[in-house]
Amino acid sequence: MATTKLKSDAIMDMMKQHLSTDAGKELTEKIGLVYQINVAPKKLGFEEVTYIVDLKKGEVTKGKYEGGKVDATFSFKDDDFVKVATGKMNPQIAFIRGAMKIKGSLSAAQKFTPDIFPKPSKL
Repeated sequence: MATTKLKSDAIMDMMKQHLSTDAGKELTEKIGLVYQINVAPKKLGFEEVTYIVDLKKGEVTKGKYEGGKVDATFSFKDDDFVKVATGKMNPQIAFIRGAMKIKGSLSAAQKFTPDIFPKPSKL
């Protein structure tokens, strides 16, 4: 297991807190999907850390999803994930540039927007 400290860890911690708020609960009701996010320190596919953003239950966990199959899986390099999560890079642009890889349902993937992340006031 890689012990690399990712910038994404801080975003995921904020996401956990965000999902426990009223705004987070609204997201859970509105989206109701489960996303797997693989974040690599430098190169996609190497030393990836897996996060599960469960917008059915309103939780964020590290590691593989235990509840069956995820709706969509995204793979990012750490820096690119931070840009998408903070709204500095549009997810569609990230996909076109190859900064983000998607597996699974494209309709589920289209609901993965910067709006699901807490506003970057603390970054």
